[in-house]
Amino acid sequence: MTDRQLQEPTRLVLTALADAPRHGYAIIQEVLAISGGHSRLSTGTLYTALDRLLQQGLVRIESEQVVSGRLRRTFALTDQGQDVLAEEAGRLRAAAAEAERRLAAFRLRPNGATA
Repeated sequence: MTDRQLQEPTRLVLTALADAPRHGYAIIQEVLAISGGHSRLSTGTLYTALDRLLQQGLVRIESEQVVSGRLRRTFALTDQGQDVLAEEAGRLRAAAAEAERRLAAFRLRPNGATA
C-alpha cells in the first residue's frame, strides 16, 4: 500500500484498534499498554490522528452514543487499515531481522574488529 513508514502515534492507534473497536479513552489506555508505558497520547494528538485516519479510510466510526451528555464515538479499523498495519508490521520485522543479522556478524569478528 505504501513504502512510507507510519509515524509512531499512527502505528500505535492502528495497533490499539487491531483486535477490537474502542472509544478515545480506551485507545489512549491501550496505547499506553502497548508501548509499555512509554507513549502517552494526549487527547489532542489522538483526535487529530483519528480525524486524519478517518479521512484516509484507515479507520471508521463503529458507533456513536451520548454518555453523560457527551458524544462518545467508537472507532474500528477498516480493511484498508488492517492492510496498512500488516505492511507496517512486516516492515518492522524486516528491519529488526536486518539489525539482528548485522549484530550477529559483528559479534563473530575477532575482538569486534571492524571490516
